[in-house]
Amino acid sequence: MLLKLLALCLFTSLVYVPIAEARIRHYKWEVKYEYKSPDCYKKLMITINGRSPGPTILAQEGDTVIVEVTNKLLLENLAIHWHGIRQIGTPWSDGTEGVTQCPVVPGDTFKYQFKVDRAGTYLYHAHYGMQRESGLYGSIRVSVPDNFTEPFAYDYDRSIILTDWYHKSTYEQATGLSSIPFVWVGEPQSLLIQGKGKFNCSSASLTANTCNTSNPECSPYAITVIPGKTYRLRVASLTALSALSFQIEGHNMTVVEADGHYVEPFVVKNLFIYSGETYSVLIQADQDPSRNYWMTTNVVSRPPNTTEGLGFLNYYPNHPRRSPPTVAPAGPIWNDTAPRLAQSLAIKAHHDFIVTPPTTSDRVIVFLNTQNEINGYRHWSVNNVSFTLPHTPYLIALKEKLHHQFSQTPPPEGYDFANYDIYNVAKNVNATTSNAIYRLGFNTTVDIILQNANTMFANNSETHPWHLHGHDFWVLGYGEGKFDMNKDPKKYNLVNPIMKNTVPLHPYGWTALRFKADNPGAWLFHCHIEAHFYMGMGVVFEEGIDKVGELPSSIMGCGETKGFGKP
Repeated sequence: MLLKLLALCLFTSLVYVPIAEARIRHYKWEVKYEYKSPDCYKKLMITINGRSPGPTILAQEGDTVIVEVTNKLLLENLAIHWHGIRQIGTPWSDGTEGVTQCPVVPGDTFKYQFKVDRAGTYLYHAHYGMQRESGLYGSIRVSVPDNFTEPFAYDYDRSIILTDWYHKSTYEQATGLSSIPFVWVGEPQSLLIQGKGKFNCSSASLTANTCNTSNPECSPYAITVIPGKTYRLRVASLTALSALSFQIEGHNMTVVEADGHYVEPFVVKNLFIYSGETYSVLIQADQDPSRNYWMTTNVVSRPPNTTEGLGFLNYYPNHPRRSPPTVAPAGPIWNDTAPRLAQSLAIKAHHDFIVTPPTTSDRVIVFLNTQNEINGYRHWSVNNVSFTLPHTPYLIALKEKLHHQFSQTPPPEGYDFANYDIYNVAKNVNATTSNAIYRLGFNTTVDIILQNANTMFANNSETHPWHLHGHDFWVLGYGEGKFDMNKDPKKYNLVNPIMKNTVPLHPYGWTALRFKADNPGAWLFHCHIEAHFYMGMGVVFEEGIDKVGELPSSIMGCGETKGFGKP
């Protein structure tokens, strides 16, 4: 009998432990260039295991994700950022070249390992140069723990990523941005829905071998739905430049999640989405089931010179490539800021999932977003300082006390509030470059005020999506015009602000954020527009570096870390 009891206990423990303990999700990726035609135009793009978008990472809250990445780009380094994953305890896996690691050189395999500590919709993408826009990106979907009930119901779960697509290589674009005279990247040629778009191949200069609209690689992306069912559609944007509107013909969308946080539900016909953002919307398959419907995405906030993105909401049993009988609906007016600001203001935390922010902050930093000239070169800047990355990544330099590797002069925490005119081209557009960082007291509460302004062109202010690595922040408010340090904080939403990791800064407006500096490491905060960050629109925060564990030798090998970790 005793042996039977022991056997029963042993059996019970063996079957119970795998259920109770978090799992390890292991992925092996090969990253390389391949010729593809995502919008019917053939060009080189970066693939993961032959695909772009790459494989979706599926995990459950509390799981550990291991991704072994082999760089087969032949002539190009790489790094991959896990966008929205806070990397608590693993700052070296953030995947930000120059900040948290040296790049992965051709031929090498690098292991990223991190815990997904919160359910939600997240992303991964390249974080080396302007590499993201070459096709190296994908989705991360983290499910809720067992026995947890989400505050909304649905039958099926689907994901799509919206991107814009250039025909010029990132090398051509970067060369133009770094030249005198300055050559802007221009508007993208196409918009892609889950890696598929349709460029107009009718140009006389294009041959069928170069651009072919019958290529199945560029057939419209279709989401198949069963009539009468409810779908959770996880919509994300990883555009290089464009702010977008997304809509589904004949269907309303109920917004229920933003950047991994539950939203007090609200209904939209057009979902405005900015690079780096993720949303979950619920749609009802309740329309005429005898036909398919358009899914469209359009550029907003910039003149619409890019082919719209088209896909199908495919009502089963219609053929998924059966075109809808209607003309694709037009998107909203591109330069109407009011509805975009209204959507930003509508996003509040769900009433059952409010995380109350601290009522006050320990520090307020204002970031004026400007376009500048430095020695004849065009830059984007924060408080007239254009950011540059050092040769030795910050995380290593800080942990190993290699302080000579970057400037120790504190960067500015504001601008000339009284005299700066945000509505006109600055009288003095000259700026400086710096790789200095903002050092934050560990566990302190920090307010960031993003202030937009005119560019170097009259009557022009651009939309900037700002993304913070290693944290979520409370979105305290948005406003038009110049932020008033005395009046505007009184309007902050301290009752039910949404928490996010990416937030838009609207033209000629301001956005106020609050976060706790409670994640030891070095963390990038930057505009998520590829060209803007390349041109200097970013900063780095350091917090609790003495609490960071021993750094793995795999992140070293560049700058002053050559030979580090080797016997």
